[in-house]
Amino acid sequence: MFWLVDKLLTMNLLTGLPAAIPSPPQGVWYLGPIPLRAYGLLIAFAMVVAVLLTRRRYERRGGDGELVFDVALWAIPFGIVGARLYHVITSPHDYFGPNGQWLEIFRIWEGGIAIMGGVLGGVIGGYIGLRRAGQRVGPFADSVAPTLLVAQAIGRFGNWFNQELFGKPTTLPWGLKIDENHLPRGYEPGTLFHPTFLYEVIWNLTMAGVLVLLDKKFKFKGGQVIFLYVAFYATGRFWIENLRIDPANVFLGMRLNAWSAVVLIIIGVVGFLIAGKRGASTRVEPHEMAEENVE
Repeated sequence: MFWLVDKLLTMNLLTGLPAAIPSPPQGVWYLGPIPLRAYGLLIAFAMVVAVLLTRRRYERRGGDGELVFDVALWAIPFGIVGARLYHVITSPHDYFGPNGQWLEIFRIWEGGIAIMGGVLGGVIGGYIGLRRAGQRVGPFADSVAPTLLVAQAIGRFGNWFNQELFGKPTTLPWGLKIDENHLPRGYEPGTLFHPTFLYEVIWNLTMAGVLVLLDKKFKFKGGQVIFLYVAFYATGRFWIENLRIDPANVFLGMRLNAWSAVVLIIIGVVGFLIAGKRGASTRVEPHEMAEENVE
């Protein structure tokens, strides 16, 4: 996406015309009666990328790469359920309000998932899968940490296709164009908005690279990399969340997701320090592999 920003800036300087990031004309295509939604396809692709990258990283830590697929069978379904539950809990009026219909909770293909809930659900599912295999969580979690950021970056393009979750109005040359039928009430056609999807893509990919570099440079203990992921992701989410203008529950003057990000930052920092004191290995030891093979 950097090339797109550079191209738009160049166009603006050369032509004098207002530059902007265009929104895709559609986010769903039909294969006969079957809808193919960009968001769903991107989420599926992100999951595949995360699994393959995690397998490679886990093998480098001495783990069994095939275990990644087994754990994914637990983590992915739990992640989907967690993402939906978090959205429903934080947006109850959409389903239980005067005009809400609670049966729509199950219509997940129409949108309404939350990354924070997805990560939490995935952690629970992954923990179950690892415990069933008799393997420690630390090495696996440290393997998956940067791949989660890559997957989240890919998934954010779904918001671009859906023309949703953008930020406040802006006059910056990389402002995002929104079609009139997606324009929030009270804003004039032609208004440009902060492309928060792009900000999070850039942040997540940058932090993924930072995690990989830090993991190579320092001798972390088991679990420290995943807690760094939590702190890094939540830091970016905090400032991006405060740019968004989509309806959200507010507590003490701040969006609920921003408060969640603050809590996650604290958890990330404290967890990093505790994991460092515990001193567990971030690698899968040979005797652990032997125990898995016996089972």
